[in-house]
Amino acid sequence: MATETGSTPVGAMNRRLTESVSSEVLTATDPDPVELHAATADARVILTCDHASNRVPRALAQLGLSDEALARHVGWDIGAATVTRHLAAALGASAVLAGYSRLVIDCNRDPDDPSSIPAASDDVVVPGNRDLTDEARIARRGAIFEPYHAAIARLIDAGLARGVAPALISVHSFTPLLGGRPRPWHVGILWDGDGRIPTPLLVALRDDAALVVGDNEPYSARQPAGYTVRHHALARGLPHVAIEIRQDEIAEAAGARVWADRLARALQPILSDDALYRLWQK
Repeated sequence: MATETGSTPVGAMNRRLTESVSSEVLTATDPDPVELHAATADARVILTCDHASNRVPRALAQLGLSDEALARHVGWDIGAATVTRHLAAALGASAVLAGYSRLVIDCNRDPDDPSSIPAASDDVVVPGNRDLTDEARIARRGAIFEPYHAAIARLIDAGLARGVAPALISVHSFTPLLGGRPRPWHVGILWDGDGRIPTPLLVALRDDAALVVGDNEPYSARQPAGYTVRHHALARGLPHVAIEIRQDEIAEAAGARVWADRLARALQPILSDDALYRLWQK
C-alpha cells in the first residue's frame, strides 16, 4: 500500500513530478511520443517498432548531432517503420511505433542500463547525452519510454480481457556490415523457448532458396531478449517473435513493401490458428 503525505498518495505525487519533468523534454510543438495504429477491437496481433524514428525533441537540439549522423543506423532502425506500417495493414494488426530516436532513449533497453541513453553509439559521440543528471534521465523516461510501453500494455490488456493472449511481433533492422565484415543474412528470426511463431516462420522463409535466414542471427534473443519482448511477451506468456531485416533490403520504400508482403504471406497461416492465442508456460 502506498504511504500518504497529508491526503495525497505518494504515487500520485510521483506521477505529477514525472509529468512536470517530462514537459521539459517534449513541448506542445513536438509530435507525440507514440505512433499508434489501432486495428479492429478484436485484433489478435500487435506489432511493435522500438526504433521507428530518428526524431529528436526540439528542446534537446538534435543532441548536438548533424542530420547525417541521425540518419545513420545509430539513430534508428532504417526501414523498420515502413515495414511495420505495411505489415500491420496486411495482417489487420495493431501497431505501436516509438516516436523518437533511440539516442534520446532506447525503448528496447532497460532504463537502468547504461546503453539506454548512450554517450556514444558505434563511432558516433553523442554530446547531448554526456554528463546527464538523474533528473534528465527520468524526464526522458517519463516523456518517451513510458508512454510507448504503456500503449503496448493497453493493447495486450484489452486482448487478455477478451480471453485472447495476443501475439506480439517486434520489427527491427540491422546493418549490412559490422566491423567491416558483411552480414550474409537477409532476415533474422529471434526467439527463446516459445517456438509457436518462430519455428514455422523459419520454415516458411527458408522455402525461398534465395534468402539467407538467420535463426537467432545476427543477434540472439537468448542474451537475453530486448526489453520489449522480454517485458511484454515473455513475462506474460504471449506468443511472440522478433524479426530483424537487413537494412539495405528495406531502406527504400519499395523494398520495405516487398518485405512486408513476404512476411505477411509467411505469417498469415501461422496467425490464423486459433490455438495460438493462449498463454505459454515453460
